[in-house]
Amino acid sequence: MAKVTLQSIADRVGVSRMTVSNAFSRPDQLSAELRERILAAADELGYVGPDPAARALARGRSGSVGLLLNDRLRQTFEDAIASEFFASVADALADNGLALTLLTPSSRAGFVPSRDVAMDGALVYICEPDSTDLAWLDRRGLPQVSVDQNKREGVASVNVDDRSGARAAAQHLVDLGHRSVGILTLSTSEGDLSHNFPARERMLGWRAALDAAGIEPIVASCPYQPTTAAREAARELLERPDRPTAVVCFSDAFAAGVLQAAEELGLEVPADLSIVGYDDSPLASYSRPTLTTVRQDVAVKGRAAVDAIIATMAGEPAPDVLLPTSLVVRESTAPPA
Repeated sequence: MAKVTLQSIADRVGVSRMTVSNAFSRPDQLSAELRERILAAADELGYVGPDPAARALARGRSGSVGLLLNDRLRQTFEDAIASEFFASVADALADNGLALTLLTPSSRAGFVPSRDVAMDGALVYICEPDSTDLAWLDRRGLPQVSVDQNKREGVASVNVDDRSGARAAAQHLVDLGHRSVGILTLSTSEGDLSHNFPARERMLGWRAALDAAGIEPIVASCPYQPTTAAREAARELLERPDRPTAVVCFSDAFAAGVLQAAEELGLEVPADLSIVGYDDSPLASYSRPTLTTVRQDVAVKGRAAVDAIIATMAGEPAPDVLLPTSLVVRESTAPPA
């Protein structure tokens, strides 16, 4: 079946191709009666609209912004905070007439999303600095904004003040009287947190408050996946003879793992163990007991990232953004027994 074009519709109605084009893009140029005839003919012929590739070529832009991820989509969407961030970015882009394209890591030879997918700019979200996909964005010279990343020269950044948030979490435990504190943090493939902005900044914040109180924390770590890793690492931490009376966690998901391990070991929270999460995800409110945690405003982070990439794509300077955090005290913390 031949492809239906603007010319096909023009021939059916007996008008010029430009008149048909105006019916879709400049309706004020036509009478209501003529426009209705053209739209009816388009519907009858099965016209699906202008060819996206041709329209992008004519406009000199794709109308899409890429979001480069460090993990496969299945793993990423298991993270409530990442999902909320994606939704906020997609909504903010849509409000500006733009679409979101998720760029997953390269998985097969011949197709590299960061190299091959058409986009006008890219948001880089918690990616390794030596990532091949990130290198392709650089080689293409695409406008970029980094999110939850270490600052890169010439690239605007949107980050959360994770260090202050973590310091407030640890100080809360110190103020309650805890002197034996555990840390359950993120482990990386290199065993070095310097490349992971949230993990590094949160560790620095926890240590700042604990060091000032003369407390040497007991540190455990685990990867974000599988989801059982946090529970297993927490169980090892809580089975130590010098078991801590409180634990600060890299995320609410990690804190949930500590809650599970404590229940398995017959420990009551917060009577026997205080737990502080991070992010204030829905999990923090649904947990029993509810989690004391550090809140970051993920929706604001998404909108700030979109504002920055739109400015960057327009050739305008975009300032670096550092978003505040706040401690949310709930049921999972109390003075030590």
